Amino acid sequence: MGCMHMKKRIKLKGRIKTYIQFCIYLGILLCVVDVAMFMIDVRAGALLAGYTVLYFAITLSRYFYNKTIIMNELVSFATEYGQIQRKLLRELELPYALLDDSGKVIWTNVAFESVVHQPKGYNKSITSLFPTLTRDRLPDDSGVDEAQYELEYEGNEFIAKFRKISLKEMAEHSDMIDAKDYNGYLIAVYLFDETALHIALQEVDDQSLAVGMIYLDNYEEALESVEEVRRSLLIALIDRKVNKYISGFDGICKKLEKDKYLVIMRKKAIAQLQESRFDLLEDVKTVNIGNEMAVTLSIGVGLDGLTYAQNYEFARNAIDLALGRGGDQAVIKTPESITYYGGKSQQVEKNTRVKARVKAHALREIITSKDLVLVMGHRMPDVDSFGAAVGIYRIAQTLGRKAHIVLNEATPAIAPMVELFQNNPEYEEDMIINSTQAIEAASSNSVLVVVDVNKPSITECPDLLRFCKSVVVLDHHRQGTETIENATLSYVEPYASSSCEMVSEILQYTYDNIKIHTEEADCMYSGIMIDTNNFMTKTGVRTFEAAAFLRRNGADVTRVRKLFREDALEYKAKADAVSQAEIYKQYFAISVCTADDLPSPTIIGAQAANELLNIKGIKASFVLTDYQGKIYISARSIDEVNVQIIMERMGGGGHMNTAACQMEGMGLIEAIGALKRTIDVMLENNEI
Repeated sequence: MGCMHMKKRIKLKGRIKTYIQFCIYLGILLCVVDVAMFMIDVRAGALLAGYTVLYFAITLSRYFYNKTIIMNELVSFATEYGQIQRKLLRELELPYALLDDSGKVIWTNVAFESVVHQPKGYNKSITSLFPTLTRDRLPDDSGVDEAQYELEYEGNEFIAKFRKISLKEMAEHSDMIDAKDYNGYLIAVYLFDETALHIALQEVDDQSLAVGMIYLDNYEEALESVEEVRRSLLIALIDRKVNKYISGFDGICKKLEKDKYLVIMRKKAIAQLQESRFDLLEDVKTVNIGNEMAVTLSIGVGLDGLTYAQNYEFARNAIDLALGRGGDQAVIKTPESITYYGGKSQQVEKNTRVKARVKAHALREIITSKDLVLVMGHRMPDVDSFGAAVGIYRIAQTLGRKAHIVLNEATPAIAPMVELFQNNPEYEEDMIINSTQAIEAASSNSVLVVVDVNKPSITECPDLLRFCKSVVVLDHHRQGTETIENATLSYVEPYASSSCEMVSEILQYTYDNIKIHTEEADCMYSGIMIDTNNFMTKTGVRTFEAAAFLRRNGADVTRVRKLFREDALEYKAKADAVSQAEIYKQYFAISVCTADDLPSPTIIGAQAANELLNIKGIKASFVLTDYQGKIYISARSIDEVNVQIIMERMGGGGHMNTAACQMEGMGLIEAIGALKRTIDVMLENNEI
């Protein structure tokens, strides 16, 4: 019954239909000729008419008799032809399968079966074989006819290509079958085995060249702490340690200078170094032949550059970052990212002021060559930022140049200091201007001095960096991934306690017997005092020297103390944050500052974090503040824990003992959870 139905449905069309019906067309032509014959000769016409009738009788009887046979033969040939194609497709070496429109497997070839280790006749969903290939990823009615995905199956890697096959189109392209109302579609799947190619590419990548640079951070200082006859032994021991370590990874290490090495190795070896977390950093500290100071080193590595020269440039940038962040760490730079390792030890303060003098002279040359000086700190400025800006303002004034401090809003922290200059007859009314005014004033003949920040995105006015061709950066924060590029002069010293300390030193060298007003001295002294937490953290010999210089120039300790007395509500909020602190993992104090009704709760949070360090046994403190839809985390430590690397992991940054980060899109409880998870992971990996 099904066969008869099929024969009724199937109709001939195209050239084969014309070929089979050709005899009938000839018969019609014969009829026309017969009519013409009757006109010429009746007897000849009658004879031809008889022949025509006989021709039609034979032709039509053969046509109807043979039609079924021909149709059967055509169907038989098509089937046999299809069988041969099917056999070839089944034995094709490329894995191939057909799916229905729901993603169910309806046909597979031998190669596909051997790849997925399933027998012939497997008819489950493709998702059961490849879990990532869900129905929504396959071609569908929405107009997506092709798709391509990377798959992994039992250790092999494939590229799977999908193609939609419309049943209606298949019927329309047939020369023999006139099929209408064919709906639905099939999906053809091809699997291309990319495993060998990926292995080859990985091998090429592993063998690619990586360039590294190793600098000894405190070479001179370490040698000075050893008696002269043993110095060559200390150098030899360090050389041996570095060379042996690098050769252990099949690399080449060449000493360039007394304290610098160039390293060439394979990328695969760098991955091993990362796994061991650059244990050379700790290993080199064990070299001790009576030297009071342990030797530390910095490592910079350049990877994945387009050329060897670019890798070398990456390595140079990486070593600069490592040194700029205080040394004793490794930095890996690639075109996409920068990764930091180590950085656990304190920076060593350099006792020489040569660098400060050189930078001061360079700054003087830049300022005197310009007409206008613009000074800018960071967003939500603090005392150190404003104090340093005031110091630069004084330098510009002394050198006879017009100067402006760029400040959009005086935060409560600096409001008492800003008031010292506003409505003060000794200072011009436009001493402090906002971002819009600064952009209008900026020209090719102006210099922009950025203080207390080296991240362009968090400066008071990031756009101003584009308008000023000449930019000077003075900062004491460790450099991160984002830095102010193309600065005419950059003086970034992470060992300095504060930007005010650096500016105080520069002041002494830019002009002989420079005169500083008492208000300016108070501001700069305040900056040092606040950033060192009353001279308790990061205070070196030069910090006290800078403070003494300011004291000689009129800074009044009592007046400064009065400036920073706290409001009763602020004091209570800080005490509240301290009282509800949670001690996590024995050494970490975590608390929340809920000072919603106060103008600057983040500063209260930072002060509370400082207070928490006074608890015995606490190595690091974290205070979280929910302010203006963001979670601010202030992190502090004394010496054993580097809070900078914890905050960098959470998207922030700062110093080894003072760091912070901002988090969006989450509440306080989630943020505390994220902080605890970060601490757990870093403790597990022995990173802190």
